[in-house]
Amino acid sequence: MSEPPTSVDLFDVERLHPTEVQAPPLSPEDEAARDRVWDSKVKANPNVFDGPVAACAGLRWLGPRTLGLSWARLTYRHYALRRVPGATALASWFVNVIQPTDDGRVLTARMSPTTATPGRWQLPGGSVEPPQDGEALDEAELAGQAARELVEEMGISVPPHALRLWTVTRGKHGSIGLTYLAPALPEQALHEGLAAAAEVEHAQDREPELDALALVRTPDDLDGLAGTQADYLEPVVRRYTREPSRYEG
Repeated sequence: MSEPPTSVDLFDVERLHPTEVQAPPLSPEDEAARDRVWDSKVKANPNVFDGPVAACAGLRWLGPRTLGLSWARLTYRHYALRRVPGATALASWFVNVIQPTDDGRVLTARMSPTTATPGRWQLPGGSVEPPQDGEALDEAELAGQAARELVEEMGISVPPHALRLWTVTRGKHGSIGLTYLAPALPEQALHEGLAAAAEVEHAQDREPELDALALVRTPDDLDGLAGTQADYLEPVVRRYTREPSRYEG
């Protein structure tokens, strides 16, 4: 498999400095159009939830491997602006986790039919959430959110301090992903974790976010996955599996 061109950027980042800013104001026309698009989306999928999110308002380098990131408090309906002609939406911001196995493969997971992206393969993760009033959205909190996503979606409990920021991705619509690296685990632990996470969701009368997992050793293995894939998945898997020793320790 030859290396394809990609529209996803991968940045080497060791330190993050998030700064909260005000969300840009919307004209009454754009606001009304946004709400029409959102209402249409909810009709198509009633499980879509207009919860709080932290959207990326801008990036700037503050020094070698030190990235400044400005963010604003919004809700998911803000991203409906992408379908409003002439309107501009802030970029989505998310955390995800590379979960390797102890034999060098990488976990990929499939989103369930009730999610906003049914059938899509990606890394475990989710949108960054704004902190409660008086709390900081700093490096420790971001690693904590990545750890929470891992335990909620995959039933894998890893302390935030054991997750290491591995790369920052910039993809479609300028979306920004913070990709963390988790300690390796045996394959059986991953299957057991996914089953346990699903059991927790079913006990609360909810559908799990993930309904399947696949372990890939090379980017070529992604070709065998039926369904769509997150835009960052192939570039991240390619980079990790090319030089796994670089990320040990």
